[in-house]
Amino acid sequence: MTIPVTMVTSAVSDPIEFEIFKNLFLSIAEEMGVTLCRTGFSPNIKERLDYSCAIYDSAGRTVAQGDHLPVHLGAMPLSVRAAIDHVAMAPGDMIVLNDPFRGGTHLPDITLVAPIFLPGAVAGDKPAFFAANRAHHSDVGGMSPGSMPLAREIFQEGLILPPVRLVKGGEINRELLSLILANVRTPIEREGDLTAQIAANRIGEARLLRLVARYGAGRVNLYAGEVQDYAERVLRRTIAAIPDGRYEFADALDNDGFSDAPVHLRVVVTIADDHATVDFTGTDAQTSGGVNANLAITLSATLYCFRCLIKEDVMYNDGMTRPVTLIAPAGTVVNARHPSAVAGGNVECSQRITDVVLGALAKALPGRIPAASQGTMNNVTLGGTDRLGRPFAYYETAGGGMGARPGLPGLSGVHTHMSNTRNTPVEAFEQALPVRIRQYALRQGSGGVGEFAGGEGLIREYEVLVPTSATILTDRRESRPYGMAGGGPGASGVNTLIRADGTEERLPAKARLELAAGDRLRMATPGGGAFGAPAANVSIAEEEPA
Repeated sequence: MTIPVTMVTSAVSDPIEFEIFKNLFLSIAEEMGVTLCRTGFSPNIKERLDYSCAIYDSAGRTVAQGDHLPVHLGAMPLSVRAAIDHVAMAPGDMIVLNDPFRGGTHLPDITLVAPIFLPGAVAGDKPAFFAANRAHHSDVGGMSPGSMPLAREIFQEGLILPPVRLVKGGEINRELLSLILANVRTPIEREGDLTAQIAANRIGEARLLRLVARYGAGRVNLYAGEVQDYAERVLRRTIAAIPDGRYEFADALDNDGFSDAPVHLRVVVTIADDHATVDFTGTDAQTSGGVNANLAITLSATLYCFRCLIKEDVMYNDGMTRPVTLIAPAGTVVNARHPSAVAGGNVECSQRITDVVLGALAKALPGRIPAASQGTMNNVTLGGTDRLGRPFAYYETAGGGMGARPGLPGLSGVHTHMSNTRNTPVEAFEQALPVRIRQYALRQGSGGVGEFAGGEGLIREYEVLVPTSATILTDRRESRPYGMAGGGPGASGVNTLIRADGTEERLPAKARLELAAGDRLRMATPGGGAFGAPAANVSIAEEEPA
C-alpha cells in the first residue's frame, strides 16, 4: 500500500501569536494526559503512563499531541478517521474502538474519540475538532491473561471493538459497557480506566471550547492549520538537507513465537529534494505468530524516525506526514492482512521498523544517527487468582539500553524509541499483585563497547506468590542491537525460568508459562549499541554477559 504525499504551503500569520497558539494546543493535550494519569485505576496507567492524548481538526488531522507514546500517536489519526467514517456523531458522543485494522495498534490499546461541536450546533453540523486518547488496558480478554498471547489469529487475542458509541449524548452506554466488562478478567479496573479516558476527553473538549470562546473559531482554526503547515515546512527543510539518493538497510526479528526462523525487514529510503519515500518491498510475508504490524504501526514508526532528525522544537502533527510517502506491501509483516495476530506488532515489530529506517538514514547521514537501542519492549503479562480469590491480570514492559549517540553514551535501563513509558516502581507492583520483585538492577556489561558506550540493560526478576499464568513477548534474544560508526553491538537479552526448587531453564524470546507459587521469571534486557570505534587498546567483546 502506498500513502501519497499532499503538498501544502503557507506562511505564519503572526509569529508571536503563532507561538502562543502552538503552546496552547500542546497544553491541552498535556492536560488531557495528566487527567488520565490521575484518574486511572490501574498501575499500567497511573505508574507506567501507558497512554497518549491528542487533539485533531475537523478533518481528523493531528493538531497537537502530548509527549506520550510515539507508537500510539502516529497511529491514532487513522482511528479518528475510522470513527468519522463509520459513526454519525452528535454532541456528547464518544466513540470507542481498538480494531487494529481500523487504525488501532493491538487490542489492549483502547482508543476513545470525542467530537467537539461549537456552541449553538444544530442537527447535521459537523464537529469543529476532536479530542482522542489511547490507553493500554491490562486485559481485554482473549486466550491468556493480559491479552498479549502467542496467538495465530486476532480472534484469540481479545475483544475486538469496531467504532461504536461508548458515550451517547453525554451518558455512558451501559449496555455496551456491560458487554465490554463481561469479556475481560478484571472488570472493575477496566471500568475505572475507561471512565478515566472519558474524563480526559472532557478536559480536552472544555479547554478547546474555552479557547474558541476567547479567540473565536476562525482564529483558532487558522492557527490549527498554521502549526501543521509549519511542521511540514520544517521537515521538508530537514529532508532537503539530506543528500539525494537511495539508502538500504535490513534487520530481523528473532522469530514469531511459533517458528525459529528470523523475520526479515528490508527498507529502501529514497531522498529526492524535500521528499522521502520509504519502501518496505522485500520484507518477509506476514507470519503465523503475533509479531505482525498493521499499516498504522508502520506509518507511526516511520514518521517517528523522521521527526527525530529535526533539531527545532516543532510539534508532531499532520504536517509531518506530508513530505513522506510510505510503501508497505499488503500481506507483509509491516502491513498484515486481517485476521492476522498482531499483539506483538505494536511492541516488537515497531521497534525493528525503527531500527531499519534509522539504519538506512545512517547511510545518508554518517556520524549523525545513534546506534541501535535495545530493540524490544520486553513484554510480560501475569494473571491468575490471588489468595483472596480475586482475579488479577497485569502487563508491563521493561527498559533496556539506549544506543550511544555522537558525543554521548546511551542511557541505561530506559524505554526507547516507540515506547515512552516508565518502569513500574517495585512498591506499586507489589502492592497491586501477588508477585514479589526479587531483583531490579542494571545489567552491568551489557552495553556495547566503543568510544561512546551503549546503555546498560536491566535485570528484573519476578517471584510469583500464587499459581500464575505468564506470557513473555520479547526480542533481541538471538540478535544484538547494532553499533554505529565502528562501535560494538549491545548484548542480547536473556529470559530465564527459575523453579522453586532452584532448577533453571533458559527460555525462548516468546513463551507461555504456567508458574507455581515460588517460581521466578528472570528477565535480562538487551544493552544498547556503542557509537564510534573503541580505543586501540580496547577490544569489542564477543562474549555476552549472563
